[in-house]
Amino acid sequence: MHPVLGKLFARTKSIHDIEADATDGRRKLARHLTAFDLTMIGIGGIIGAGIFVLTGTAAATKAGPAVVLSFVFSGVGCAFAGFCYAELASTIPVAGSAYTYAYATLGEIIAWIIGWDLILEYVVASITVSIGWSGYLVKWLEGYGLMLPSAWTHGTFDGGIVNLPAVLLVVAITALLIRGIKASARATAVLVLIKLGVIVLFLVLGVPWVRPAHWSPFFPFGWSGVIAGAGVIFFAYIGFDAVTTTSEETRNPQRDLPIGILTSLVVCTVLYVLVALVLTGMVPFTELNHPAPVALALEKVGITWGMQLVSVGAVVGLASVVIVMMTGQPRVFFAMSRDGLLSPWIAKVHGRFHTPYRATLITGAVVALGAGTLSIQVAGEMTSIGTLFAFVVVCVGVIVLRRTRPDLRRGFKAPWNPFVPAAGALLCFTMMCGLEFATWVRFLGWMVVGLVIYVLYGRHYSHQKSEDLP
Repeated sequence: MHPVLGKLFARTKSIHDIEADATDGRRKLARHLTAFDLTMIGIGGIIGAGIFVLTGTAAATKAGPAVVLSFVFSGVGCAFAGFCYAELASTIPVAGSAYTYAYATLGEIIAWIIGWDLILEYVVASITVSIGWSGYLVKWLEGYGLMLPSAWTHGTFDGGIVNLPAVLLVVAITALLIRGIKASARATAVLVLIKLGVIVLFLVLGVPWVRPAHWSPFFPFGWSGVIAGAGVIFFAYIGFDAVTTTSEETRNPQRDLPIGILTSLVVCTVLYVLVALVLTGMVPFTELNHPAPVALALEKVGITWGMQLVSVGAVVGLASVVIVMMTGQPRVFFAMSRDGLLSPWIAKVHGRFHTPYRATLITGAVVALGAGTLSIQVAGEMTSIGTLFAFVVVCVGVIVLRRTRPDLRRGFKAPWNPFVPAAGALLCFTMMCGLEFATWVRFLGWMVVGLVIYVLYGRHYSHQKSEDLP
């Protein structure tokens, strides 16, 4: 290995320095969040419109009624990564999530790569979901006879002037996030409880119409279909990792972070399985390849207001997802800036609200610009490859930190080390390999841009820089 590159890998940030930054009064975030808040954030990030769409798609094209097992397998796969996130979050409870964990275990250059990767993940997700939210809002309002002009509900590059509802959503969320983490957590909790109520209402309405005959054959595509279905719906679980970006704002992070991460995963897995069971029991799985399969099922049994029910759940659900994604992104910016890898101007904390307001404003401006101008197809081209990459790094980080710092106090330990972390890393990397070649090209292109910025700026201004590094 080249000596300069070797030194960049050797640059790690000590746990002592990480904890010192978190307690620095000039850049200290307020600790307000409880285990309940974190659980709501986790559920808010995981459950979006996907529960109303992916369930039917996976059942019709991949697994049939056995899609319930696909959800279980996907949940187990996410649990491997979830255990690792829970361990590192309870050991290194500061802002930055996978970026900070990588800095403490795998070196500065890997930390930069994962931080740059997380920027892509959260920004693109926020843009995509904001555009989706606008679409569902328009459909919902149309149900009441209110027609919004197409030019103001489509982006500049999508045949319109600007997607005004998406921009207004982003502006409102940005203001909420600057106001304080507790205020945004409360708003998230309210939205989560509403969408959970919508899901429970669907289950209550649908159970009487379940016909066990629709579950036969249970394995129309065999076990291979179950596995393929798991690959499709794995992305329905993405979002729980945003919980860890709020580590520095959690009252008792060693205890509450593992509770928030793992509880949100369990709750969402149970809900996904129940929705899948009821949906495939109401309608033959062959009919569920539909943009709104849940609404379709309700309409087929005579509940004609089903579309409105689904629209309410989707509008509320997507809004909470945007809040969670836009909560995570500024904290990654904040952590990287505090370490010197980005301009220290970004790390300024609001004097009254104790939030990273400059990082939040930058995030809001970029997301609003993308949401107002792009089409959902363009925004969605950058898929969840970044999230899977972050999962791989976190799983490897657990193994490394267990070996290098066995003495650290861990509020939670991933079970069966190193099997669970290794299995999590292997599973996520395998899913990355299954993604399209074009996705890899875009991802690697983004990484190259990030490395150029690091070489020109980050490595010179890093607080961990070595004097003998050219």
